[in-house]
Amino acid sequence: MLSEWALFFSAFGAATLLPLQSEAVLVGLLLRDPQAVFSLLLIATAGNVLGSIVNWLLGRGIEHLRDRRWFPFKQAQLDKAQQRYQRYGQWSLLLSWMPVIGDPLTLIAGIMREPFWRFVVLVTIAKAGRYAVLAFLTLGWLGR
Repeated sequence: MLSEWALFFSAFGAATLLPLQSEAVLVGLLLRDPQAVFSLLLIATAGNVLGSIVNWLLGRGIEHLRDRRWFPFKQAQLDKAQQRYQRYGQWSLLLSWMPVIGDPLTLIAGIMREPFWRFVVLVTIAKAGRYAVLAFLTLGWLGR
C-alpha cells in the first residue's frame, strides 16, 4: 500500500512544475507485481491528472500576479505561450504527457480559460495513454 501512495504522489508531483519523475516508480512496481497493471495505471493516471488540475487552477488565478517583480514568467513568455495555445487550441493538451512542454501547457490552459470538463478529458486521455504505453512496453519486454 505504501508503494501505491509513492506512485500516486510521484505522479502528482511530476504533473506539477516540480522536477519529479513517476515513470521509474511505475516501472518498478510493474516489475514487482505485473498482475496489478490496471490498478497501478489507474493510480498513476489519477495522480498525474490531479497534478495537472493544480496547474490549471494556478493558471486560472495567475492573471492578477503578472505585475509582481517576483513573478517567474516575463510578459513576453506568457504572450508567446498564449499565442501558441490559441493557434493549436485545446488539442495541444493531448501533448500534456510530454516532458518539458506538458506541464506549462496545462498552466496555459488555465490562463486561457479552457473549460474544465474538456481539460480533464483531454489530459486524462494523454496521461493514461502515456502510462498504458509504458506498461505495455515494460510488460511486453518481459514477455508477460
